[in-house]
Amino acid sequence: MHNWTWQTWQGQPYLTCDLIAQPHGFFTSAFAPQLPEVLTSALSKNAEVLRTKQVHGNVVLAPEAVRTGTKTLVASGSSQVSDEDIERPHADGCFSSKAGQATWVCTADCTPALIADERTGQVAAAHAGWRGTAQKIVPTAIAKLQAQGSQLQDLRVLLGPAIAGEVYQVGEDVATQMGLSVVDGEQFANPADIVAHLLTVDSPPLLPDNKPGHVRLDVRRINEMQLEQMGLASDQVATAPHCTFQEPERFFSYRRTKLKQVQWSGIISV
Repeated sequence: MHNWTWQTWQGQPYLTCDLIAQPHGFFTSAFAPQLPEVLTSALSKNAEVLRTKQVHGNVVLAPEAVRTGTKTLVASGSSQVSDEDIERPHADGCFSSKAGQATWVCTADCTPALIADERTGQVAAAHAGWRGTAQKIVPTAIAKLQAQGSQLQDLRVLLGPAIAGEVYQVGEDVATQMGLSVVDGEQFANPADIVAHLLTVDSPPLLPDNKPGHVRLDVRRINEMQLEQMGLASDQVATAPHCTFQEPERFFSYRRTKLKQVQWSGIISV
């Protein structure tokens, strides 16, 4: 088991895990409304901040694509540029290509995934909600690192605080879309059979729910299964023992409050 530890910056807590050596943190709601441009200072003296406009897809961008896709919409006569004045490329992840680059994602109940290469020092961050997970965004981010020289055995993945399966009720249609990312749909006669199968596997990603046509969905477990199927060993992946929905004192949860509030998670290449 890997140790998850609370660190402190500016008197507030953020979470780290000893699986990954690169500077990283899953920041709590206490840091709102601070943005990565400020939060990076908690992890490194000066690193380039890379972040995107998240859209629940599976696009993961290189630093140059983040840079060239980011445009400042300067209001006439305004000397102050706010974060709303910056137009960022639509993507749900980014990765580093050299040392000193900070990759960031924001989440409320979705899974923030931070990926590190022990050998090259490179990193990636991905926003894995159910839609992104159904489209295998974390394996996509890993493939980007592999394309620039990472070996699977050198990679380490942290799945941060997110809504836990026991409290995340979804329709069976959502459960089926998620299931198709980890099973061969042609092996099953209909969607209900996929759901039934995933309710009975070891460490199931689906749990029963009292409401007809619904189940409970563990998004992080689906991500773990995708990583297992890619060939990552269980000791290369660590999942945070924290639920955004059940810990209101630490985390924002869209499912709990219906408010658009986020916490940030980031990791820096070395």
